Amino acid sequence: MLDKMREFDVEDVIADFEEKTKDAHRVQLETLQKILKQNAQAEYLRNLGLNGRTDPESYKSCVPIVTHQDLEPHIQRIIDGDTSSILTGTSVTTISLSSGTTEGKPKFLPFSEELFESTMQIYETSFAFRNREYPIQGGKALMFIYSSKQFRTSGGLYAGTATTNIFRHPQFRHRMKGMQSQCCSPDDVIFGPDFHQSVYCHLLCGVIHHEEIQFVSSTFAHSIVHAFEAFEQVWEQLCTDIREGTLSDRVTCPSIQASMAKLLKPNPELADLIYNKCSNLTNWYGLIPELFPNAKYVYGIMTGSMEPYLKKLRRYAGWLPLVCADYGSTEGWIAANVNPHLPPESATFAVLPDIGYYEFIPLMDTCNVHLEPEPVGLTEVEVGEEYEVIITTFAGLYRYRLGDAVKVMGFHNSTPELKFICRKNLLLSVNIDKNTEKDLQLAVQEASKCLMLEKVDGVDFTSHVDRSTEPGHYVIFWELASDHVDHNVLQDCCNCLDRSFADAGYVSSRKVGSIGPLELRVVHRGTFRKILEHFLNLGAAMSQYKTPRCVGVNNKAVLQILVTSVCFGSSDESMAEFRSSDEDDRDGRERDQRDVVFAVTGDSRRKRGTGCLVYWRAGGGGTKPEANLTSVRDYSSGLVNDEIN
Repeated sequence: MLDKMREFDVEDVIADFEEKTKDAHRVQLETLQKILKQNAQAEYLRNLGLNGRTDPESYKSCVPIVTHQDLEPHIQRIIDGDTSSILTGTSVTTISLSSGTTEGKPKFLPFSEELFESTMQIYETSFAFRNREYPIQGGKALMFIYSSKQFRTSGGLYAGTATTNIFRHPQFRHRMKGMQSQCCSPDDVIFGPDFHQSVYCHLLCGVIHHEEIQFVSSTFAHSIVHAFEAFEQVWEQLCTDIREGTLSDRVTCPSIQASMAKLLKPNPELADLIYNKCSNLTNWYGLIPELFPNAKYVYGIMTGSMEPYLKKLRRYAGWLPLVCADYGSTEGWIAANVNPHLPPESATFAVLPDIGYYEFIPLMDTCNVHLEPEPVGLTEVEVGEEYEVIITTFAGLYRYRLGDAVKVMGFHNSTPELKFICRKNLLLSVNIDKNTEKDLQLAVQEASKCLMLEKVDGVDFTSHVDRSTEPGHYVIFWELASDHVDHNVLQDCCNCLDRSFADAGYVSSRKVGSIGPLELRVVHRGTFRKILEHFLNLGAAMSQYKTPRCVGVNNKAVLQILVTSVCFGSSDESMAEFRSSDEDDRDGRERDQRDVVFAVTGDSRRKRGTGCLVYWRAGGGGTKPEANLTSVRDYSSGLVNDEIN
């Protein structure tokens, strides 16, 4: 374990990384040996017959590949207070919670001192390479980090989100300060009970220290975008606070008030400076460098489900580079960004071979799920191939399916550099079709081009597989920056979404009618903020929040927010379902009258806001087909009334 109190030295950290990655195979064997030796007395490993052996052959023959569901009974015993060595050699004292945005409920996972150390090792490694590229000298960081409350489980263990457990660790601030990454906000803001008050005070602290800020960061790109969207709404109040040296009454938490009182002093010159800068910006382009003239970059996780926020983040960042943070999960960290000059879309992550033991299952283009290939080791992966990640950690996860799909882009010495592709288990699938989170993202990206002439941006999106009718079909929920978009444009967006799902199973199923028309449902402004609030109210931390990209039927609360937020037009408008007449020119085939639905406005006979949508079915394949009323769906009650003709 690293010495907690040592001085941080960039070149020493890089030299250590280079040494370990020169012979990643040897380091992996040593790491597995350490994990199994440390946890040799764990009941889980003893019951599998490992009997203290630490070689990879014995390990793989005795220990099966598992999912979180397989480990839930063991983890539940820990949560309930069983202090025996269940998954680890020593008792677990802290539990981490995942965000819960994927399945509607959080996963519970053991948290250990080793996980904190591996987190800091990842932070230090990526900072060392980042500081070579974009050197910073002293100063502070505007870090939009938030910690939810820890609580006690039924068995008396401390539990909190993974980021909460990291931020609340007694060594966190010291280690970050050593990396010249000291947060400009006091602890009371980070650990504040109300997210909105914390956002406001993070922004205020950043402006107060505007000349000292060296970089702007958050765990996820979404959090940075959200913070500066809030800035657009409160910047004048921030200027008033600075001018008068008093805190807005929107902040009511006593501990935050006390901490901010120590920072706030009347400063009319700074207030005028910020006011003039903001007043002269066009569409808030370059807001971050205007506010923080010494900032070198903007930093956070920007891959996967965060990519849709890059356009707006680039608007705020202006000429500052966006630097992608590292690759990991609640279960544990995996790899660091050692190529910080690459844009987020091209970011790769070099695996640290000493913080866990890694295996990779090749992802094959096969429909036969019974022929899953055997996993390969860290140094056995091949450039250009895609894999599912399997991890073994010091904290009691053994041959655990992380659920991530990655692509090997190259090697740093002998350790692979990975590109995150998508969450493997987030699938849109009705029949034989398999469309991933990445496929959905690309489809929405393509459909967004239809909005360019309208000069309207997409705010956020998600999806759902509707099997309530036969045949089942995809539903895309999309929030736009304007509630007033031409219906023909939305028709084009809907057609484009349907065409952009290129999976062979989807294309063939749509042709033969075993998958129904895709639906586009445009939701009101603020819908995705409601979803965020929902998860925050459940105890999730903003630092861990990710918009769920595929909402399953079990995620009832989020689905209810979505279906009751579909936009309603004025009383003389109608919502239409059109038949696509576009051709699929990829192989010369036509789409065979692939029906496409777009849901925009409501029934003029029903009161606005009741959750009722009227569907109009196109009678022909022209550009302006005759419409016939076919059904009314009342999403508030979940009933379908097909009696209107």
